[in-house]
Amino acid sequence: MSRTVHFEIQASQPQALIDYYGSLFGWTFKQWGEHDYWLVDTGSGKPGIDGGLLPRRGPPPADMQSVNAFVCTIDVAQIDAAIERATELGGAVIVPKMPVEGVGTLVYIRDPDGNMFGMMQFNPGVLMEKP
Repeated sequence: MSRTVHFEIQASQPQALIDYYGSLFGWTFKQWGEHDYWLVDTGSGKPGIDGGLLPRRGPPPADMQSVNAFVCTIDVAQIDAAIERATELGGAVIVPKMPVEGVGTLVYIRDPDGNMFGMMQFNPGVLMEKP
């Protein structure tokens, strides 16, 4: 079975989104050689993947545009604090937080460049790994 091993964030202004995601989630970014591409380190010790950030090759998504890409969801310890921080940094809630029965609480955010992502606070004891 194939698994997701890498994600990419499109950015009209790469440094602005490097600052946003670094401040929001503590991710670190390292430019890949001389390329306009930054490797994203999301941490270790828990299930998850790393990714990349690159300059957007067209206009950012329009407000209320349908989703046309995979949406990544990030594990957070405290959903309310994460929502507050995401919006303080220039993001916006686009789908209010909601319970996901037996799993946790989920919210969808639009970053300052129009990209959509989710944040999930898992219920205690919910495993993110397959048994």
